[in-house]
Amino acid sequence: MEPPAEDAAPADDAVAEHSGEFGRPGPPLNRRNPFLFGLLGGLGLITAYGIFLGLRNAASILVLIFIAMFLAIGLNPAITRMRRWGVPRWLAVTGLTLSIVLLLCGGVFALIPPLVTQTAELVENAPGYIESLQRNATVNDLVQRYDIVNKVQSAVDAGTVTDALGGVVGGAKLLFGTIFNVLTVLVLVIYFMAAFDRIKEGAYSLVPRSRRDRVRLLSDEILGKVGAYMVGAIAIAVLAGVCTFVFATIVDLPYPFALAVVVAVCDLIPQIGATLGAIIVSLVGLADSLTTGIVCIVFFVIYQQVENYLIYPRVMRTSVKVSDVAAVTAALLGVGLFGVIGALIAIPVVAAVQLIIREVVNPSMEEK
Repeated sequence: MEPPAEDAAPADDAVAEHSGEFGRPGPPLNRRNPFLFGLLGGLGLITAYGIFLGLRNAASILVLIFIAMFLAIGLNPAITRMRRWGVPRWLAVTGLTLSIVLLLCGGVFALIPPLVTQTAELVENAPGYIESLQRNATVNDLVQRYDIVNKVQSAVDAGTVTDALGGVVGGAKLLFGTIFNVLTVLVLVIYFMAAFDRIKEGAYSLVPRSRRDRVRLLSDEILGKVGAYMVGAIAIAVLAGVCTFVFATIVDLPYPFALAVVVAVCDLIPQIGATLGAIIVSLVGLADSLTTGIVCIVFFVIYQQVENYLIYPRVMRTSVKVSDVAAVTAALLGVGLFGVIGALIAIPVVAAVQLIIREVVNPSMEEK
């Protein structure tokens, strides 16, 4: 006899519960299967290559984000100090942002008038410079010996003109690209400064609770060193501007205050900034007279040696507490490895490494 329907239902439910709604699960896949191993390996390579392409294509944006975050970390001590004075964070961020914008606009407006004026004067006085050079017997002898006139005439052809026009277009693209990058970094800095505490606490929440307090103390000390580095860099830039103003006043250069602002702003750029400011001032001096231009070149060569090997290491040793040898070595290695970005972060990275070695590595070694 067939069992009653009432008795069969519980047995079916028990089988369904044991094997799942869609049947009993099969055996697990054999991970040593050559096909499966090759398939997973190929998917891993494709994924890694896709990540590489994404990072390469977004490299310029990632650099801007990194610079903005670095600047926000360096400016955060000023925000913290204003908050201690009772200023709300949004008002402190707004005031600091307006100060940065006014500083940038002041540097631009200080650069444009002398650049336009001196360029026009240089073009106007160029025939006189060439005529005075032609009167020089040594210059004439060099021109005839190396056939410079014919080489210059052969160089000025249709291809050269086309390349020059392409250079103008490329220069325009570079100018607008630079403006876009500066505005992008400025906007990112504002957002990072406004959300700095939330970003920092979110990063600390990823650390295990047992180690969170120690990581917080070490990280806050490292962030403080980044702020101290920014203060030291600004002090060096202001000193360069003051020295340039005094020198320009002594040699009677036009627009001494504007040139001082340009040098101070350029000096904020690691490694190449001081050279860029020196070139601008030297070109203004050459437009005034050949002797003045030579004096400008000599002055900046001497000043840069003093700044690179005396002023810069001492300021970094006082503000970031990094030794002279470590500061110079870190700056050179940073430029060699990562260019301007490497020079920007070299000193804070060395300070952070020294702190971690002193507080983490050395105690660990003593306990072993």
